[in-house]
Amino acid sequence: MKKTFIAAGVASLLSTSAMAETIGVSMALFDDNFLTVLRNGIQEQADAMDGIEVQIEDAQNDVARQLDQINNFVASGVDAIIVNPVDTSATEAMTAAAEAAGVPLVYVNRQPINVDTLPDNQAFVASNEEESGTLETIEICDILAEQGTDPAKIYVMMGELSNQAAVQRTQDIDDVIAAGNCKVEIQEIDRQTANWSRDQAQNLMTNWLSSGEEFHAVIANNDEMAIGAIQAMKAAGISMDDVVVGGIDATQDALAAMAAGDLDVTVFQNAAGQGGGALDAALKLSKGEDVDQKVYIPFELVTPDNMADYTSKN
Repeated sequence: MKKTFIAAGVASLLSTSAMAETIGVSMALFDDNFLTVLRNGIQEQADAMDGIEVQIEDAQNDVARQLDQINNFVASGVDAIIVNPVDTSATEAMTAAAEAAGVPLVYVNRQPINVDTLPDNQAFVASNEEESGTLETIEICDILAEQGTDPAKIYVMMGELSNQAAVQRTQDIDDVIAAGNCKVEIQEIDRQTANWSRDQAQNLMTNWLSSGEEFHAVIANNDEMAIGAIQAMKAAGISMDDVVVGGIDATQDALAAMAAGDLDVTVFQNAAGQGGGALDAALKLSKGEDVDQKVYIPFELVTPDNMADYTSKN
């Protein structure tokens, strides 16, 4: 019986010594800061190993294109496949295609809809999203409480609604508030998706600002949207000292925004660790070795007090 375990560090995931093998990798999108770090983590880990070739392709946020890539990997005889899903609700067909061909498959970062019923030669490597939005929201609540902002009016920016991470991170916000773990009363003004995009978030924040509604915080499902919101607020002449802004991923751009005093909270998600862990799992499965079906790499809260510890991690 496979089980879930928490990975205390990336090193424990990178122990495979492999003979010549080819791993097909389908990424949801190349043009994304976080996914670029994840993709580089896969490539760098492969480069550090003898006889490992990775063929990495860009699905360009197109589900049909991604399924075609998986079918092409199968036809070309790869030893295993790694998938960062475009749409986590559309993963059953990918699981079925790989299972029918007997090719091991590892989902990375975005949880497939069928994660609890994956075949024995498939696995999921990511971080537990129940931690991400929870850490972010509690910290924002604490900051608001320290400022004496009660009640606090907030906006919520969601990622792509087809992605489990966006759904869970938003649910985390609701769960923190419902459980009474926020030290101030929260009054949500609005929540909308900006699809993980900095540009879309900037436009969304601009629209919200046009209402003239008073607000005290923006809770975003990722750093890119948080940065977009910050850009819109600064363009409108709003002092970032007056608004609490949080994101998730602890990208280098986010850390720069934090150093500038614009971003208050982010949560480190070890993209490179997830990439290396996914490659390790794929290589083990290709050899017929046992792999835990869910490999979780912990999230870590990042604030101005400890951000210097993360400047070289992504």
